[in-house]
Amino acid sequence: MREIDPREAERVVNAYSDLILRLSYTYLKSTQDGEDVCQTVLLKLLTGDMTFDSPEHERAWVVRATINACKDELRAFRRRAVPLEDAAEAAAPEPPRSEVLDAVMALPQTYREAVYLFYYEGYSIGEIAALTGRSGAAVSAHLSRGRKKLKIMLEGWNYGTI
Repeated sequence: MREIDPREAERVVNAYSDLILRLSYTYLKSTQDGEDVCQTVLLKLLTGDMTFDSPEHERAWVVRATINACKDELRAFRRRAVPLEDAAEAAAPEPPRSEVLDAVMALPQTYREAVYLFYYEGYSIGEIAALTGRSGAAVSAHLSRGRKKLKIMLEGWNYGTI
């Protein structure tokens, strides 16, 4: 484990915290869990011994690490779930509501992941395929099916082309 340089920590947080939080939210649907994943991924990046060939390589590592951390969190949640009666009575604050975001979040995970990475993060189909370990054809199909589902879900709303 290496010592953390404050300037590097600031660069990494500024460059990736928003990306990690948004991507985590698409998986976990919880701002607080997303913040935990963000902290975990940023610490791995700052304390790990990885070397990157380019900023794109570093960004791809962050996306892949975030996806993996979210999947780990989902598996851990299943193991630590408690009965509703044992949960705290205070309600968590609700995230900002949006019809489009609600529709995207209601998509199955593979469609949601493809739509998010393509439209929100600007990755190409080939890049998404490499990040998720799927074929380009599978990613393209997930995008197409996700768009069709969103169109049906948002029918009647004037959001332009999806």
